[in-house]
Amino acid sequence: MRVLVTGGAGYIGSHTLLQLLRSDHDVLVYDNFTNSAPEALARVQSLSNRPLAQVTGDIRDSTRLNETFAQFRPEAVIHFAGLKSVGNSVAHPLSYYDTNVAGTLQLLRAMSSHGCDRIVFSSSATVYGEAIYLPCDEDHPLQPASPYGRSKMMVEMIIRDWAARHRDTSAVLLRYFNPVGADASGRIGEDPTDIPENLMPYVAQVAVGTRAELSVYGADYPTDDGTGERDYIHVEDLARAHCAALDYAARSPGCEAINVGTGTSVSVLQMVAAFERASGRPIPYRVVPRRAGDVARMCANVAKAQRLLGWQAQMGLEEMCRSTWAWQSANPAGYRQQA
Repeated sequence: MRVLVTGGAGYIGSHTLLQLLRSDHDVLVYDNFTNSAPEALARVQSLSNRPLAQVTGDIRDSTRLNETFAQFRPEAVIHFAGLKSVGNSVAHPLSYYDTNVAGTLQLLRAMSSHGCDRIVFSSSATVYGEAIYLPCDEDHPLQPASPYGRSKMMVEMIIRDWAARHRDTSAVLLRYFNPVGADASGRIGEDPTDIPENLMPYVAQVAVGTRAELSVYGADYPTDDGTGERDYIHVEDLARAHCAALDYAARSPGCEAINVGTGTSVSVLQMVAAFERASGRPIPYRVVPRRAGDVARMCANVAKAQRLLGWQAQMGLEEMCRSTWAWQSANPAGYRQQA
C-alpha cells in the first residue's frame, strides 16, 4: 500500500516507519522537522534496507501538500504531525490549535481532493482528562484538561465528520497512552529538542548525565506512592498497532476510536526504580509542584484493540527501560551529535 506518513521523522513516526517498510509498504514521509531530525529517517532507511521517500513540508501548507498528494498518490495516510506538550499547550494554546487543528483541516482537504479515503490518526488518552472510572474505555466521556488534549479531541471530531461523508471512507483514531522505549537496535529512539515533558526521556537523560536530576511533578496524588500513575506502552508495540490499524482501515469503512496501551499503570517512582535497574545508575530526583493539565492516574481498557485489530501489547516495563537505556547510552546527545 502507498502510505503518506505526516510527522514520520518523530519518535513514534520513525518506529512506525520501520514497521511499515519491513511490511513492504511504499512509504513517503512528510515532515517539517520542527521537533525531529532528518538523521532519524536515514537510520530508518539503513535499518530497513528499503527505499524511503521524503518531502520537507508543513501540514498547514496546502500548496505543498497538494503537490505531494498529486505526485505520490497515497492510498492511506498515517497522521502524526503536530505539537504534543501538555505544558507548552497551556502556555501557547493558539499554536496548538493552529498546528494540530488547522493543519489537519488542510490534510483532510488534500486527501479529499486526491481521492485518498483512509487515515490513521495519532490521538491521545489526554482526550479523556481526569478519569471518572478506570480502566478507561473508548466510551469514557471526553473532558481534556489542556489545550493539547482539546486540540486532539477537536481533530477526532473533525475526522469523524469527514469520514461520515462517504460510505467507503475509513478512519482509525488511535488514543495512545504513554509511549516509551526504543528500537532494539538502539539506533532510533526518543530525542526531545528541548527539556523533556515526558517522564522516560527525562529519566534517561539524568541517567546518562545530560541532566543533574529528575523533577517529579507532585507527590501528593491519590495513588499508592503519591506520584502520578500512567499506562506505559513500548513504542514497538505502538508501531505494530499502527500497522494493524492500517490493515483494519483497508477493510472496514467508518470511524473507530481505539485505545492503545497495556491495561496496567506504573507510578513515576516505580519507573525510576525500574530504570535504575536497567541502567545500573542512580536517578536523583526532586519533588516539585504539580504541573498544570496533569491527572493522577490513567489506565487503558484495551479490549477493543484486541477485538478489532487483533493487537495487544507484548513488551513489559523492563524491556521499555532496557531499550531506552540502549538508545540513550549510545546516543547521549540524540540525533544532534550526528550533525
